[in-house]
Amino acid sequence: MIRILAFLIALALIASGFAWIADRPGDIALTWMGYRVETSLTVAFVALIALVVAAILVWSILRGLWRAPEQVSLFFQHRRAMRGYLAISRGLIAVGSGDLRLARRAADDAGRLSPGDPLTLLLEAQAAQMAGDRSGAEQAFRAMSRRDETRLLGLRGLYIEAQRRNDHVAARRVAEEAAQAAPALGWAAQAVLDDRCAVADWSGALAALENMKSGLQKADYRRKRAVLLTARALAVDDSDRDASRADVLEAVKLAPELVPAAALAGRRLAEADEQRKARRILERAWVANPHPDLAEAYADVRLGDSARERLNRMQKLAGLAPGHIESALAVGRAALDTRDFTVAREALMSYVAAPTPRVAALMAGIEEAEHGDTGRVREWMARAVRASGDPSWTADGVVSEKWLPVSPAGRLDGFEWRVPLAEIGISRPVIEIMTPDAPVPAAAPAKVLEARPEPGPVAPPAESPPMAASEAKPVNARPVEPVIPLVHAPDDPGPGSGLDVDAEPEAAVAPEAPRRKIKDLFK
Repeated sequence: MIRILAFLIALALIASGFAWIADRPGDIALTWMGYRVETSLTVAFVALIALVVAAILVWSILRGLWRAPEQVSLFFQHRRAMRGYLAISRGLIAVGSGDLRLARRAADDAGRLSPGDPLTLLLEAQAAQMAGDRSGAEQAFRAMSRRDETRLLGLRGLYIEAQRRNDHVAARRVAEEAAQAAPALGWAAQAVLDDRCAVADWSGALAALENMKSGLQKADYRRKRAVLLTARALAVDDSDRDASRADVLEAVKLAPELVPAAALAGRRLAEADEQRKARRILERAWVANPHPDLAEAYADVRLGDSARERLNRMQKLAGLAPGHIESALAVGRAALDTRDFTVAREALMSYVAAPTPRVAALMAGIEEAEHGDTGRVREWMARAVRASGDPSWTADGVVSEKWLPVSPAGRLDGFEWRVPLAEIGISRPVIEIMTPDAPVPAAAPAKVLEARPEPGPVAPPAESPPMAASEAKPVNARPVEPVIPLVHAPDDPGPGSGLDVDAEPEAAVAPEAPRRKIKDLFK
């Protein structure tokens, strides 16, 4: 609407100008080389306009003829570029759909029509990868890495190809080059970080982490830095205690719940006679994640204390996480050291019905120290072998004796304190072997009873069955085979063994059963 209005206004102004000139007539006389030309002002004005239009038209024709070769060349170049673009589009679609034949043909067409184009190089690399031509793909990525606009993409492709052929040296070199070109590039910084962690270069890993700081969330960055600082502190703990202490204290500030950092910080502060600060760090970590390493460090905060004083400290620590099994174990161990068997049994009372290996082993220690009953000790040790697993440092299906900063698969902070196989929902039932004189706890679950002869001399127990894979632990920190879940418990007798699985022990019969029979007589 505005354009139409502007056109009408311009047309009105032109018409008004012509009308103004027509209302004011005049003559123009031109004498030149003996000729005299006389005309009116209106005719002269129209002739001038026609002359200007003709001059413009002639100039346009002459310029078009002068630029015709260039325009023809540009036309064919544009046509060729469009055909190359269409070939690239078809090729990329074919790569996405998995059509190798069409992708190779489109890559050849694109290489012929648009040689050196970044998308052409990408299509050639993708087609070569689909065909399994590693050499061709590497050549395409190398050509891309020489161009400024595709350098990072080419380096990314070279890194992937180096990983596929297990050339870790080339992969590390390419990742470092990409990280230098773009420090904030996520994959390059992560690759450098993983490589530094693999060779235990914790200072280099911290530098790589700083480069990728902008791409991480604040909590993730703080956790990763705390893990790396803890790893460096453990590495130099024997050679440079001051540096180890500084690193681990910074790690505790970043991640107070990190168990290995808090345990190491507590020990180093206790050595420096800073018991109050050590207790504060250990208590804060205990509330977030009760762990036996924290309890051990808390017990040794003050060297030279008596066993009773350590028991009091353990009871205070257990009060910060009441009802947790680690609290019960910590108090039970400290009470056993003081030979206060009543306190030890009370601490473990809630867990003896379905004990874990550590609970059963501690109960065996209590029985041996208090009564020296070899039979009860063997019974508890047998229950420890058959009990459900305790938490361990687990990562990628591997159980480690101690915490490690990197998992066997190369993941930073991969080890977690949990029951092995818990992440896939497998838990073995507790299978107990009950002796004739052993009472059945009221809250105990259904158990498989082993048939035994008449009471008599206690025979030595049979050789313990092999431990399940979830209980196997490597002696050192080297990776072992992944944990494989068992379909049956190793001591499951299976069908046809003659054991009545559904049978309940006589001691578990409710006392009201005889009364119910008497009442039935009077119905």
